[in-house]
Amino acid sequence: MLIRRPPDIRSSEITEERLYWNRREFIGAVAGAALVPLTTRDLRLTTRDDDKLTPYKDVTSYNNFYEFGTGKDEPAVYARDFRTRPWKVEVVGEVMKPATYEFDDLVKGFTLQERVYRHRCVEAWSMVIPWLGFPLADLVKRLQPTSRARYIEFTTLDDPGQMPGQQSEMLPWPYVEGLRLDEAMNPLALMVTGLYGKPLPNQNGAPLRLVVPWKYGFKGGKSIVRIRLTSAMPATTWNIVAPNEYGFYANVNPDVDHPRWSQARERRVGELLKRKTLPFNGYADQVAGLYTGMDLRTNF
Repeated sequence: MLIRRPPDIRSSEITEERLYWNRREFIGAVAGAALVPLTTRDLRLTTRDDDKLTPYKDVTSYNNFYEFGTGKDEPAVYARDFRTRPWKVEVVGEVMKPATYEFDDLVKGFTLQERVYRHRCVEAWSMVIPWLGFPLADLVKRLQPTSRARYIEFTTLDDPGQMPGQQSEMLPWPYVEGLRLDEAMNPLALMVTGLYGKPLPNQNGAPLRLVVPWKYGFKGGKSIVRIRLTSAMPATTWNIVAPNEYGFYANVNPDVDHPRWSQARERRVGELLKRKTLPFNGYADQVAGLYTGMDLRTNF
C-alpha cells in the first residue's frame, strides 16, 4: 500500500474544507475500528458554530517550531527533509513500563480519533485545526504510572544537523514541555499523528506531538523523543527562559496580559478583524475544574 506524505501531495490535490466535511460525513457512516469520527455531541464539545476550519495551506505554512527557525514560514522550508523514520521514544521516570519504544510499537493499538480544536496561540493569533490522534490518557494508562507520578514531561528531538534552529543559543535545547498528570488525563488532551486526515507534516511536529487545546500554542511539544513521568514539577523551556512571561500552566486567560501584548483579543489566521479571547480558549466547561481554588493570575 502506498502511503502518500504531505511533501508528495500537490496543492491542487489538497481537499477543500467543504469537501473535507462531506468526506467526514461519509466516513462516519462506514468507518471501522481504526478511525472513530466525532459524533454530533463530540463536535459540540470541540467547536463553536463560527469555527471555520483554517485552510490546510495555512496550517502547514504558518508554524511555531523554533527548532527550524523563528519565522512562521521557516519550519515549512527547513523541515522539508526532516527524517521521521526510524523514530524512537524513550519512556522513563515514575512508570511501571520504562523502555525505549519504536514509534510504531508505542502507538500500536490506539484508536485514532479526529477532533477539531481551536488554538489561541502566543502573539494573539489563532487557528482551527482538524487533528488526528489518540487520547494522551490512553498512552499514560498503558505506561502504568506509579503512585508517585504527578507530572508528565515531553522532550523534543535534539539534532542540530537536521534542525538548523538548534544551531542558535536562543533556547536551551532540547525543548521541554510538561503537564500536571490530571491535565494529561483530561479527555481533550491528544497525542497527534496527523491533521486534515493526512500524516502529520514535518513542520507541524511529525511524527508525534502533543495538543492541549485549552493552553497556549507553546504548550504543544513536537517531534517527541522522550516522555518522563515525575513526582516534581518539571522545568519547562519557556518557563526557564522567561518566567515572568510564561508560567508552567499556560492556560488561555484573557484577563492576564502578556508583558508585551494583550491577551484579551485574538486574530484568526486569514482573518482581518480580531475577536474576543475566551477563558481556557473556550473549553472552560471541560477543564476549569482542574484549577479550582487556584489563583490563575499567579499560576499563569
